[in-house]
Amino acid sequence: MPYLKTQTDARGVTTITLNRPEQYNAINRAFIDELTITVKKLTSNTRLLVIAASGKHFCAGADINWMKASASLSEAENRADAMAFSDMLDSVNSFARPTVARIQGAALGGGTGLACCCDIVVASESAQFAFSEVKLGIIPATISPYSLAAIGPRAARRYFLTGERIDAVEAYRLGLVHDVCSTDNMDTRVEEHVTALLGAGPNAQESAKKLIADVAGRPINTELRDNLCDRLAAIRTGDEAQEGLGAFLEKRPARWTD
Repeated sequence: MPYLKTQTDARGVTTITLNRPEQYNAINRAFIDELTITVKKLTSNTRLLVIAASGKHFCAGADINWMKASASLSEAENRADAMAFSDMLDSVNSFARPTVARIQGAALGGGTGLACCCDIVVASESAQFAFSEVKLGIIPATISPYSLAAIGPRAARRYFLTGERIDAVEAYRLGLVHDVCSTDNMDTRVEEHVTALLGAGPNAQESAKKLIADVAGRPINTELRDNLCDRLAAIRTGDEAQEGLGAFLEKRPARWTD
């Protein structure tokens, strides 16, 4: 049985639904490989990606049977599993189009890491997050770059070390979550973000995502400023920018909103 359900609507909104509800959408190697392949196979017809989950919980972290099996694997085999998981996270984090995570219930360990890889995170009031790896005697190694980018090193010094649960309100305060709403209102709130994202130029969004990745943490020097001016000059002369400016001046919707 596939671990995921994938559907793309007429607007180009692709929804990948984690589909192991009886196991709380826990992560194992088959799950990892399927999600990685699915994301990498998404075509240019995908305007944006929503990652959701069936059942009560978004993702309870690593599958317990998979973790038990890892104890009998060699260090090289464990590294291969870790790299596969890292590849899955990278496929989501580096996806060129906007990504939205819809989180209900528990998003623990790798589930929290997956949320941190998405551009916008909408969580239900009952959602809970945790960097729970230390409670199992391991570390949140592969998810750490994305988690540190989301909550910063100061908060990580608490939550990486305690493994304690983070409720939706605290996750919002930390910057892990962008929006908290009731369970009944989640679809509406996700759709509001989708509508906002569809109102912007797709090529500009792709360039903006790359801009964030390239600029974050860099010193503001002449080399960086020159690079940014080059980027802006190049995109201003492109068809999408010309269409966006024309639509604004003519007080009409831009073509990409059709």
